Amino acid sequence: MRGINDDATVQKTLSKTLFAAGILPYYLFLFDPVSGAAHFDLPEREAKKIAAEMQAGLPGYLMPRLAVEIPGRSSKTILTPSDDLQKSSGVIS
Repeated sequence: MRGINDDATVQKTLSKTLFAAGILPYYLFLFDPVSGAAHFDLPEREAKKIAAEMQAGLPGYLMPRLAVEIPGRSSKTILTPSDDLQKSSGVIS
């Protein structure tokens, strides 16, 4: 959510804290477009950049899947940081 947890450092801490409490982080969702909440929305490109930064600093089992709900699809759609985002953030794939 924009302005609350839209930072890779915060998200890495959250993943580690959840794991310490016995919860394995599974999904990191992009915001569903709902009335009155647009100010919390984060563009997909920013979310992918955060995910790339998280990947660089977390072991695989602590990295939640970046996902979005797309109307009409039967399941969540998993997004992965693109190569151009990984290169710009210093992540080597």
